[in-house]
Amino acid sequence: MNNFRYLELETWLREGITNGRWKSGARLPSIRQLCEDHKVSKATVQHALHRLEAQRLVIAKPKSGYFIPHERAVKVSSKAQVTNAPTLITVSDVLIDVMSKNAAFDLMPSFVDGEKPSSIVALNRSLTRALRRQKGHLHQYYDVPAGDIHLRKQLAEMMHRRDCAAQPEELCITNGCQHALFLALMATCQAGDVVAVESPGFYGALQLLEQLQLKVIEIPASYTTGIDIAALESNLNVWPIKAIIVTPNFSTPTGSLMPNDNRIKLLALAEKFDFAVIEDDIYGEMGFHSATQPLAALDEHSRVISCSSFSKSLSRDLRIGWIKGARWHEKIIKLKLITQLASSSSTQQGLCDYIADGSYHLYLRRQKQTLLQQRDQLLTYLCQNWSFTDYTVPEGGISLWVTLPEHCDTMQLYSQLSRSGITIIPGPIFSISNQFKSNLRLSFNHQWTEERIKALNILKKYIS
Repeated sequence: MNNFRYLELETWLREGITNGRWKSGARLPSIRQLCEDHKVSKATVQHALHRLEAQRLVIAKPKSGYFIPHERAVKVSSKAQVTNAPTLITVSDVLIDVMSKNAAFDLMPSFVDGEKPSSIVALNRSLTRALRRQKGHLHQYYDVPAGDIHLRKQLAEMMHRRDCAAQPEELCITNGCQHALFLALMATCQAGDVVAVESPGFYGALQLLEQLQLKVIEIPASYTTGIDIAALESNLNVWPIKAIIVTPNFSTPTGSLMPNDNRIKLLALAEKFDFAVIEDDIYGEMGFHSATQPLAALDEHSRVISCSSFSKSLSRDLRIGWIKGARWHEKIIKLKLITQLASSSSTQQGLCDYIADGSYHLYLRRQKQTLLQQRDQLLTYLCQNWSFTDYTVPEGGISLWVTLPEHCDTMQLYSQLSRSGITIIPGPIFSISNQFKSNLRLSFNHQWTEERIKALNILKKYIS
């Protein structure tokens, strides 16, 4: 089978479904017709259709063919328009336990497999060369507050490639995306202020909000399109929201992608109600089929603080992030001095070289293909073995969101499975109000080895 032919056919079919070539409930061309029209074998057509079936873009009907599923209502976490009053929060002990096991994106955190990818070996060489280049007593000096100017130039160019205007002088290097979010919250809010978050949303942001003693209000979010704009507006009319944290591109835990119309509406609300938009763009470069823009690309009023890092796209061990601070840039620079003082000069210089010589973009292109393959393997497994569940099909990022039968309590499952060395990420840690008890996040960031498939089978026994 020609690997490229089935991918080409899959892409053609997906685009037709997305663009409305076939309407809801319509029958696709027969396998024979697709073979004739695209000059491919029956096996190639079947492979492309099976992949689309695993993604729930088509359904197979025995002796009838393949059909476009009837449209289903977009899922959101709550039907409420005005949520409960803003409240202070306490981070779950389960989250602390997950992080202590280094299990945020792996069912089997104790199982280390495979060799380092060649591109990561190349990154390590770039870092080592930068360290060797240091002359004299440079190791005894701090980096400038905003970070290495050459790295900031590379980051600005990366943003330009995503149609987001950015100058090196508008960026600040941080100790990862979590640190960037921390600086953004410190720059825009004071203790007691109200901050809106997506629900379900990133648990790391909830940690920061607790530490800064900020009140939190949860805004329902669609599992596919992100934050509910109408619900946000209803809450803005009631509560004095000072800032909002959103992940427009492939948010965790659902993998949702915010439509362009919703982005424009969100920015219009920010201008109308005078609040800051803090964008977590950590997955922004990880779209499988098409590039995505940062929300900051649409910002005409300097209201979007965009935060990102290389921890998801390249390496968790590389604690380099950045922040585009908009109207709060100078304040953020001062806050960085307080919270970090300076970043490692040699690490920044080595990473800059790695980006400049094309190694990062080569690695990212290959890594996205690997993640897509691993996502499809997980989807195929779920489709064939977990018929009692529902799940999202993200078009980027590293994880998807699973909805189990209502009787399942993933917090209890977490404790039960931990005794077998299996770590799931239970739904309630993505909320401050104990929602999503029957949900969990599954990552496809690692290879589906025999050990990890076995872990999925054990999990199935507990929930089926």
